[in-house]
Formats: sequence, structure tokens, C-alpha cells
Amino acid sequence: MALWGGRFSEAPADAVFALSRSVHYDWRLAPYDIRSSLAHLSILESSGLVAKEDAKSIRAALVKLSSEVLSGKFVADPEDEDVHSALERGLTQKLGAIGGALRAGRSRNDQVTTDLRLFAIDHMLEIAALITQLNSAILNKANEYVNDSAPGFTHIQHAQPVSFGHEVAKHAQAFSRDLERINDWFKRASVSSLGAGALAGSSLPLQPEVTAKNLGFESVFANSIDAVSDRDYVAEALFIFALIGTHLSRIGEEWTLWASTEFAWAKVADQYSTGSSIMPQKKNPDMAELARGKSGRLLGNLVSVMTMLKGLPFAYNRDLQEDKEPFFDSIDTLLLVLPAVTGMVATTNFDREKMALAAPTGFSLATEIADYLVLKNIPFATAHEAAGKCVALCESTSRQLHQLTDAEFEQVHPALDGGVREVLTVKGALSSRKTSGGTAPKIVAEQIKKTMELNSQHAKKIADRAKAFSEMMSA
Repeated sequence: MALWGGRFSEAPADAVFALSRSVHYDWRLAPYDIRSSLAHLSILESSGLVAKEDAKSIRAALVKLSSEVLSGKFVADPEDEDVHSALERGLTQKLGAIGGALRAGRSRNDQVTTDLRLFAIDHMLEIAALITQLNSAILNKANEYVNDSAPGFTHIQHAQPVSFGHEVAKHAQAFSRDLERINDWFKRASVSSLGAGALAGSSLPLQPEVTAKNLGFESVFANSIDAVSDRDYVAEALFIFALIGTHLSRIGEEWTLWASTEFAWAKVADQYSTGSSIMPQKKNPDMAELARGKSGRLLGNLVSVMTMLKGLPFAYNRDLQEDKEPFFDSIDTLLLVLPAVTGMVATTNFDREKMALAAPTGFSLATEIADYLVLKNIPFATAHEAAGKCVALCESTSRQLHQLTDAEFEQVHPALDGGVREVLTVKGALSSRKTSGGTAPKIVAEQIKKTMELNSQHAKKIADRAKAFSEMMSA
């Protein structure tokens, strides 16, 4: 069913209709379109633009149509152009010509962005809830390994020993920032566009502020032209999704490395691994690899929408139809990846002994020598040089730092006495890093506790918002 055509003498060519048609992907907006239609109907009724009896019939038909959409009894037809025309067809089939009364004071331009905002808020809440679950898994896993040492890395080279709990917990900080970004996004996304019409508002006595409140939006559009053309909330959401994907990819990269034979630190649970069709011995960390791989499409979807938006003039343009498929795809991708990564993290076990043995290798305690000298008021540049000479001496004689003699230490620098050996242990190196955010086990445990509390606050805020949204949708 077309929502236009009165001034046309010919129907669109098949190729034109095929290119214009969007119902095969925007049908998922149907529940939100019906809910926004109910809000619009209330204003038409209260303004006297639709008679009360007619409004009662339309409201009953919309409620029934909503039930039929959810059950799959009512679906789009091949002749429907988009979700809006399909649902109007459903109404007119039930009510006759009166089914078209809802179009008064409303355009598909303000209608579609209102529906998309509702859809976006609903699914952003779902993604945010999954992130809090992932963060819980990360923090619980980190808590298991607070007192276990491992090499810390820069440039994928041994750098300094760290608490392995500290290593794992770092990922929770990234996802906590994602949750903060999501919370901030709601302020800009929760703006009602309904009442903006095609671009100029309406001459009918509509009340956009009332409609906005009815739909649970925090505010209403300030400029009707911007209202129908703004897709910042889509672009910003896609950026958040792309960054979440990047954070998931970094977990994927580390888990893949840690599960390799060369590292052999991580034992990924069987239910989160796959095998080979030809090599029976293989156990592959495919969830980690897929998390890494899927990040590419999340970034691509952001670039696609940003490119589409960058040259659009004035108000609504049909290019904006291209906002949905990338947006839907990013949401679907995260809804797939997040539970799998959460399960992988929660069920992975790490080889404590192997990590501890690796912690001091690669001369990772060299910084302790420099710090030891600094505590004796030796300038750090000089201390750094001395520590480097100790490493060079060890390399030339195939020894570790703690195996140098007192005489050799003194030869490198007079202030390097035998006491330096007391700091050349992994345990000493870890416990000495007590500064805020450092890797001392006691500090790491405090970090994890605080982040757990923050994550619980995020989870409650998300649950409360989701409950309010669900009540609005069922009102």
C-alpha cells in the first residue's frame, strides 16, 4: 500500500519500487510505530481532529494489530513499501477509510525518526545490560588472580611483573567507559521528533510536548527541520558500538595469544572452543577470534552512516533510508558477540605456575634497580643507565639480574650494594607498586571492588530505565 500517488498518473517502475522498498528490513520498527501511533492518536482525539468514537475504534484496532504483529499473524506484503504503509494497510483492512485518519499532522519523515529513536533506546538498554554482565565476568575472573603474578607487556615484550588480576581487570575499565558513554547518549537520543511533520511543523493543533511525555522522551525537538533530518543519535550509537567492538577485539586478541601453545596460559572451556575438520588435536579459541573479527563490521557500519550523512542538504532526503541496515546490523552483531565473550571469560582458567615462572623473565625487574638507585637520590637518568648496564652484563654472561655478584653491582654503580637483591623479586616488585591504580595486589583488590560497585550502579540504572521503557511500550 502506497502512502502517496494522488498527483501521479503512473505507478513507479518495478526497478524504482524495488530500490525504494524498505519493509523487508524496517519491519522490525513495527511495535514502535504502533506505539507512536497510539500517542499521536491521543493528541488527534484531544484536539478534536478525530471524533471520540472513531478514536476508540482506531485505538482498539491498533492494539489488536500490535498483538497480531507480535504473534506473526500480521506481516508485511510484497506490495508494501515500508513499515508505515504496511501498518496503515492493516488498519484500513480493519476499519476502512478511517484507518487513514492517523496521517493527519504526521509525515513519514517525523514518524520514522520517532520510531527509530524508540527502537534505538530499547536496544541500547539491552546492549548496556549485556555489558554489565560482561564486566561482572571480567571482574570476577580478575578477583581470582589478584595474588598471581605474570609478565606485564608493552610492545608484546616483557616489561614489568604485574598482578594477573590487574591485567584482566583493565578490560572492565574500558567497558565502564562504554557504559558512561551510553548513559550520556540517552540525553541526546531521548528527544521526540513527532509533530515536526515533513519539515515545517503542523498547522493543526498538535501538542508535541504531550506526545513526547506519552512516549517517555525526556524532551521535544527545538527545530522541526532538524527533527526530521537529525541522525546524530544513530551515528553516535554506531560510534559507541564500534568502540565496544574494539574493546571486545582487544579481549579476543589477548585470549587468542594466551591460549596459544607458545603462551599456554589460558585454558578456554570446551563449550567456548571449536575443533578442526582435519586436525583432531585442535582446540581453537574461535569466540575470541570472532570477537576480534566482528569489530571490523561495527567500524564499517559507522563509516557507512557517517559517509551517507556528510553531504545531505536541508531537511529530509531519501538517503536517510540508509541509516537502518547498518544500525540494525551493529545491534545484532553485539547481541551475538557479547554473551559469547562473557561466557568465554567466565569459564577460562589460567595456569598460575606458568605465568609466575614467566613473570621475572626478559629482565622485567630491571626497573627495580633504577628505582633502588633513585631512592638513594641518584638522578633517574643515571639510574636508568646503570640498570641497562646490569642487563647488558647479564646478557653477555647468560645470567639473570639476581645472579650478579655484589662486586659486579658495585662496578656498575657505587650505590648498588647487596641490598638491591631484596627488590629483585617479583613479590617485592608487585607489593611496592602501591600508588593509585598500581599493580600491588592490595591495590588491585581495592580497584576491583570499586569497579564492581560502579558496575552494580550501572546495572541498576539500566534496569530501572528498561522497566520504565517497557511500561511505556505497554501503556
